[in-house]
Amino acid sequence: MLPTEHRLADGELFRLASRRGARCGSSTVVAHLLLREGQGPPTVGFVVSRAVGNAVVRNRVKRRLRHLAREHVSSLPGSCVLVVRALPAAGSAPQRVLAEDLSHCLGRLTVRG
Repeated sequence: MLPTEHRLADGELFRLASRRGARCGSSTVVAHLLLREGQGPPTVGFVVSRAVGNAVVRNRVKRRLRHLAREHVSSLPGSCVLVVRALPAAGSAPQRVLAEDLSHCLGRLTVRG
């Protein structure tokens, strides 16, 4: 489970990260990274739309992505905001593919930032 201090709950930060943050996409996820000023831990939010599947599938994808993000949160820069958007292919993708895609996107984003 992702620790509470790393959960993104502010809707305005969701919008800012999605619109103005650096973006990297793969076959199952699109990651948006917004570097921001100030102190604080990195925060991570998830967007899983109905296009991914029914409620059971969406919740499973969110749980998998939260688990994977927990492993990467320590490597995120400063007090950044990361938004991970699941694409429809994420609903049927195995855990290994989700892990590879998220790692690929985060690697590209942190090199840019």
